[in-house]
Amino acid sequence: MQLEKQNILLHYEQSIQWVQKLETLSEEQWRTPIKEGKWSIAEIIGHLIPWDMFIIKDRMPYFFKDIDLPKGPDAQALNDQAASESRVRTKEETIERFADTRKTLLSALQEMNDDLWSKELIIGKSTLSLAAYFQGMVEHDNHHFEQIKNVI
Repeated sequence: MQLEKQNILLHYEQSIQWVQKLETLSEEQWRTPIKEGKWSIAEIIGHLIPWDMFIIKDRMPYFFKDIDLPKGPDAQALNDQAASESRVRTKEETIERFADTRKTLLSALQEMNDDLWSKELIIGKSTLSLAAYFQGMVEHDNHHFEQIKNVI
């Protein structure tokens, strides 16, 4: 379990550095959809911010309490709102917001006791470990980072 935690923490540390390097992209690269009908890099990075905030505010405080987790947001509405906001924010502001939010999440994860990473969570009708939950978040990041790598 310790290795899973270390890999997840390493991913989050590296994701901050990787996204910060996107500041070197031209405005056109930053704003052009990655494919027809798809988001731009700005929108992809921008949509990760509210999901990190959701985990920090609406998941982590409830993970190991004997109460039901709050219902998740409407994913489509959250993504649409984040994409819309990313279209009007500067590249630097989006990247800074991503880095700040991700650092907050990383810090909270670093503070969690190692034994909690193997404990089971119940989210809706799913039961999974904390490590598995965050591994899913890492896979989500990697999916989007691969999309970006394929166009830059």
